[in-house]
Amino acid sequence: MVKGSDLLVAALENEGVERVFGVPGEENLDVVESLRKSSIKLIVTRHEQAAAFMAATYGRLTGKPGVCMTTLGPGALNLTTGAAYALLGAMPMVMLTGQKGILSSRQAKFQIVDIVNTFRPLTKLSLQIVSGATIPTLVRDAFRIATQERPGPVLLELPEDIAREEIAPVEIVPPHPIEIPIAHAAALDRAADMILKAQRPLIMLGAAASRPRSTAGIGDFVRRTKIPFFTTQMGKGTVSGGTNQYMGTAALSERDYVHEAIDRADLIIAIGHDTIEKPPFIMGPKGPQVIHVSYTAANVEQVYFPQCEVIGDVGPSLELLADRVAGKLPSASALLSLREGILAKITDRATEGRWPPTPQRIVHDVRQVIPEDGIVALDNGMYKIWFARNYRTLLANSLLLDNALATMGAGLPSAMMAAMLYPKNRVLAVCGDGGFMMNSQEMETAVRLKLNLVILILEDSAYGMIRWKQAVDNFPDFGLTFGNPDFVKYAESYGAKGSRIESTEAIVPTLERAFSGGGVHLVVVPIDYTENKRVLVDELREKVQQIDVE
Repeated sequence: MVKGSDLLVAALENEGVERVFGVPGEENLDVVESLRKSSIKLIVTRHEQAAAFMAATYGRLTGKPGVCMTTLGPGALNLTTGAAYALLGAMPMVMLTGQKGILSSRQAKFQIVDIVNTFRPLTKLSLQIVSGATIPTLVRDAFRIATQERPGPVLLELPEDIAREEIAPVEIVPPHPIEIPIAHAAALDRAADMILKAQRPLIMLGAAASRPRSTAGIGDFVRRTKIPFFTTQMGKGTVSGGTNQYMGTAALSERDYVHEAIDRADLIIAIGHDTIEKPPFIMGPKGPQVIHVSYTAANVEQVYFPQCEVIGDVGPSLELLADRVAGKLPSASALLSLREGILAKITDRATEGRWPPTPQRIVHDVRQVIPEDGIVALDNGMYKIWFARNYRTLLANSLLLDNALATMGAGLPSAMMAAMLYPKNRVLAVCGDGGFMMNSQEMETAVRLKLNLVILILEDSAYGMIRWKQAVDNFPDFGLTFGNPDFVKYAESYGAKGSRIESTEAIVPTLERAFSGGGVHLVVVPIDYTENKRVLVDELREKVQQIDVE
């Protein structure tokens, strides 16, 4: 006879699971004991939300579902933000939650919430396990559903009596590879015809282009066609930003400098665009034609309604599309003449020495200390726009930002996951003081795990993005400021190291020392956000007025 919890853990081992993140409760104790006897490491976090962020980031970086575990009721409910983060961000994840016994209960309704139905809108699948004999099949199905396009989270609720129940052994269901079909020849021919007729083509790389399975074929397509490209925020790094075909990143929806190329294009090849991202450009009746290339059909929106769709495994499909058009595009580089001007405007004042430093200077200096294979994980705040615009990525998923749910609090757990997966790479979490404090307790987890991780806190003592929008809308400055702890002492209280940057010239050497010293090191620097209005409002408004005059 075998316990249900042993079957569950055996099924997880069968899926190649190496870590489970979470905060167990009494309803999970049989599972905890089964994990103790297994090859899987249980990583206890200080909040369930952080466990979900870490599991989701594992899915984002590897393409395989990350796994997190909580108890019933309040513990499970703390996963909701992480579930939405994974659902909107298309990150494969499996959540395991506990529950009171379902065959009999001596505690009435204490702590019981209908978690399965609560999570249905936030997952691809949410169900309760009611029989130990079904565990291997349900786990195999959960991992399959979490991984298949479009990836996302799955929830399995395991009641404590089902976990404890002893049943006859059940065969584990072995996983098998699932090949994604390649786009139909007719769709490829239609897309090729549109590309061959275009006079000013442009490629856009979106969130789905950064899937681990995607990047090789996409890079070859860009190189073979010689068409310039730009990226969405979550598509950064899919093709190296160091190539001379890179035109920039659409950190705003319109009117930014990269939109000079977008607005002049007569065809945009949107590879891996997911409308869950804030729109990188606004389609209109007089705008360019759009070819949608992705694993799944386009979601037609008011701002996105492509005229052609190439649906299938992205990399191999693009190889076939390149075969049809490569070497036949005399106008492929028509928009490249705009590149130098666009990038010069974006990097303007990047080395300015004022104190406190500007966002441009911080992005510039971070790029100096992060090697090609280094990873920067952003929390959510005003600085995300500046990193999206100004930070040149060389590899896919080397700038982890969330332009889907765009939740605060995810930056530190995401960086921790990256540091666990790539212990030899430099990993930097960049957080505003507001977002950092939402999951700052995970400093203890990072120290306990002996991670090599640097956390850069940008301190403005306010919810900066909302405060900026408040000012742009001409509202009084009200309700968005707060006080902070002494971040250096705060880091030291967890057993981490702490440093405060006191001059702009000290940014690079302080970060270098933090990385060289190893372990968990928190670095805090004030930030001057007056550039938000000067660049993102006044300068872009002036640019639009000039275009109108012309």
